[in-house]
Amino acid sequence: MRMFADDTKLWCRITKDTDSLVLQDDLDSLQSWSEVWQLKFNPDKCKVMHIGHSFETKYYMDEASATKELKAVQQERDLGVIITSDLKSSSQCLKSAATARRVIAVVRRTFRNMDVADFRLIYKVYIRPHNFGVLHSSLVATFR
Repeated sequence: MRMFADDTKLWCRITKDTDSLVLQDDLDSLQSWSEVWQLKFNPDKCKVMHIGHSFETKYYMDEASATKELKAVQQERDLGVIITSDLKSSSQCLKSAATARRVIAVVRRTFRNMDVADFRLIYKVYIRPHNFGVLHSSLVATFR
């Protein structure tokens, strides 16, 4: 288990069907702990992501007098980074590139004429933090 601010992560390596029972027991223990410390989890916000295994596992949490199945997701945003069940970074790269393109559009509308030095400054401050270098070569060509 890992906690960061109001975020809690619980995980277990699933190599056989019975391993999912261990994870469900851990989930139940975590929920019991949260009841004692009055830090209740909202089952509607809790999600399950299966990374690298194909076992059909389902996990549950209690809410009031009902038991809810946790929703399985293929991707989730965690601390600003998109994590996918296949651990590929393409979704994160596409999101970053789209953000960088939006910033470029604003810069082009705002600054009609700029020299290379001005572009470098604006690029380093406003665009590069978003794009991970994906768009660098196409940006330079666009602004020349």
